[in-house]
Amino acid sequence: QVHLVESGGGLVQPGGSLRLSCAASGSRSIYAMGWYRQAPGKQRELVALISTDGRTNYADSVKGRFTISRDNAKNTVYLQMNSLKPEDTAVYYCYCNLAWGQGTQVTVSS
Repeated sequence: QVHLVESGGGLVQPGGSLRLSCAASGSRSIYAMGWYRQAPGKQRELVALISTDGRTNYADSVKGRFTISRDNAKNTVYLQMNSLKPEDTAVYYCYCNLAWGQGTQVTVSS
């Protein structure tokens, strides 16, 4: 079973940027990787997905601001988040091979 370790969350002011990373281990084959988020009182929602060949899919709310990428040699997926808004505040979870990371808190506040 794949094990996912996330890093890069934190507190940032509106308009700022953060970069999340998620390293996968424990599986010979790493398939599509993605990021989801869950804000307090809300359901977990898709943020972005990336296939093994680099095709991407984004939630409408983050298009043009967030960029997902992956390094297949390192089994790592990244989420570059720019122009952050208070409504981006949530716990961000990495997803891969039916497994979830532990989550990393992103707080956008002045």
